[in-house]
Amino acid sequence: MIRSVITGTGSALPARRVSNAEMTEMVDTTDEWIVERTGIRFRHIAGPEETTATLARDAATSALASAGVDAQGVDLIVLATATPDQTFPSSATKVQAMLGIDDCVAFDIAAVCSGFLYAVQVADSMLRAGAHRRALVIGAETFSRILDWEDRTTCVLFGDGAGAIVLEAQESEEADGRGILASRLHADGRHNDLLYVDGGPSTTGTVGKLRMKGREVFRHAVVNLAAVMEESLVVAGLTADQVDWVVPHQANARILDATARKLGLPAEKVVITVDQHANTSAASVPLALDAAVRDGRIQAGQIVVLEAMGGGFTWGAAVVRF
Repeated sequence: MIRSVITGTGSALPARRVSNAEMTEMVDTTDEWIVERTGIRFRHIAGPEETTATLARDAATSALASAGVDAQGVDLIVLATATPDQTFPSSATKVQAMLGIDDCVAFDIAAVCSGFLYAVQVADSMLRAGAHRRALVIGAETFSRILDWEDRTTCVLFGDGAGAIVLEAQESEEADGRGILASRLHADGRHNDLLYVDGGPSTTGTVGKLRMKGREVFRHAVVNLAAVMEESLVVAGLTADQVDWVVPHQANARILDATARKLGLPAEKVVITVDQHANTSAASVPLALDAAVRDGRIQAGQIVVLEAMGGGFTWGAAVVRF
């Protein structure tokens, strides 16, 4: 069989790091309020020369170095983002050009915070179909560009950044071999008004600003994330006690805790970076994954579950033998 194997991880963060104390100088909030309700202590904010594409390029370069491969060996780039550099062309093609890749398939995916999981499944399908051999799968965002900096309920929650993986098609005769074992995606557009941006090219002709009803999003997130993780584990033929690590979307520490409890997973198996990066939307899962790989927590052969939920609603999970 052909499996898509993660052979490298990488990440990139803007130079500017903003603490909760600095946020209190911008909006009416406190460090205690932010930490108690979200677990967030810091976020990174892109500067004038930093964009979604430049952060994606840096994360991709890091992932390629981790995999020990040259950019010219990449024949597929799938970039998940809700904050592209331009309406078109895709930010993926900008990354392709910046990496010096002469020709490859490159496109963006828009599924907000679930975008990286959507990108992983799309790339996995294309690799297993035999159309491509090596993919860069990237989640990159500059959410600071679409925040209402006068809305204290949302502007404290988000940050900018990028994460990437190198995904390679490898033949395996072993059922317990490395690679993506299962992935499941969902969407329910009836909940548009709970988490959205109030603008767009075909409606207002503007970029718009992020709007969110936090309590309702929290309720849906805990239920949906626990369900999709259970679903993906069933497809993979595994149980929760066989999971070594959960790498979740880093939206809110309380959501992470509630989801782990619902699955009966110990908190020490959950990778948490929301305190350092805040919610980086499509970038949050690959950022957290790279952090746990580089500090040695995630090891070859371990079972890792990736999961996320975002605006739409969209949500998904993937089970990987690392």
